[in-house]
Amino acid sequence: MDRAKSTLEQWRILQAVVDQGGYAQAAQHLNKSQSSLNHAVSKLQQQLGIQLLEVKGRKAHLTPQGELMLRRSRQVTLAVSELEQLASNLEQGWEPSLTLARDIVYPTPTLTRALKAFHPLSRGTRVTLLDSVLTGTNDLIRNKQVDMALCGLPPKGFYGEPLCYEDLILVCPPKHPLACTKIIHDDRVLTEHLQIVIKDSGSNPQKDFGWLKAEQRWTVSNFHEAITILKQGVGFCWIPKSLVSESLLSGELVRLNLQGGSSKRVHLTLVVPNRDQQGPASKLLESLILKEHGILTDEIEECVEKATILAMPS
Repeated sequence: MDRAKSTLEQWRILQAVVDQGGYAQAAQHLNKSQSSLNHAVSKLQQQLGIQLLEVKGRKAHLTPQGELMLRRSRQVTLAVSELEQLASNLEQGWEPSLTLARDIVYPTPTLTRALKAFHPLSRGTRVTLLDSVLTGTNDLIRNKQVDMALCGLPPKGFYGEPLCYEDLILVCPPKHPLACTKIIHDDRVLTEHLQIVIKDSGSNPQKDFGWLKAEQRWTVSNFHEAITILKQGVGFCWIPKSLVSESLLSGELVRLNLQGGSSKRVHLTLVVPNRDQQGPASKLLESLILKEHGILTDEIEECVEKATILAMPS
């Protein structure tokens, strides 16, 4: 195998000269002498047999060949930095990947904010998000197939941190026969109409989400599909209030008032199935999710603060 003609240090110096606008600025940024930088770039050009920089006035400019080589070099140095970071992460027990289960009732904006805060502190940890419904989430917890889960009532033997609740309401299109009924006194009326239900994602599903024993039903995998069908003027469905608030205001959908049961309240919790083997990346993401719900403890603050310090460039 032929040995490389250039070194990573040479390419990093070239990048610094270009990024900082010249040799003098790059020398100050890298805390090296200007002459050493000149020598490194000159030797790099000699080794490659092409001119990368040309000096015009007091400033160094990339040649067309230099632009191409610099762009490729950034990919290489970034890959090496990521490889070194991975080695450091593994040494410290930092997980290279996390899998998070989320019952689809859990509010997406809240989770997105936590993941956004996690990203710059994550050291490149990959996150896989699994959407699940009813017993499907509990299956993932029981089988310890996920590092963390956002679910309703945890399965027996597992404990969760209460986070929030989500109210589900019955909605239908404005021209639906039920839309003109101010109060539905008998839920048996609903069984005469088409209901949109959300499929339980468990391996042994016990029921589909919110089914009211309607003879006519269409089963879909998530609330967004259900809302799309409703807006076509078809059926009725239990939907999280937060997902349809704008549609209710615009009149695209209307709320049905069922006497004694016009809403369903789902309490949501955070579960770590294998707490004894929880790693630092999982602890950080858990802390950020809890923080989104206003659950603050000294331990949570310390976890986030420590991750922030470690993520700062050296």
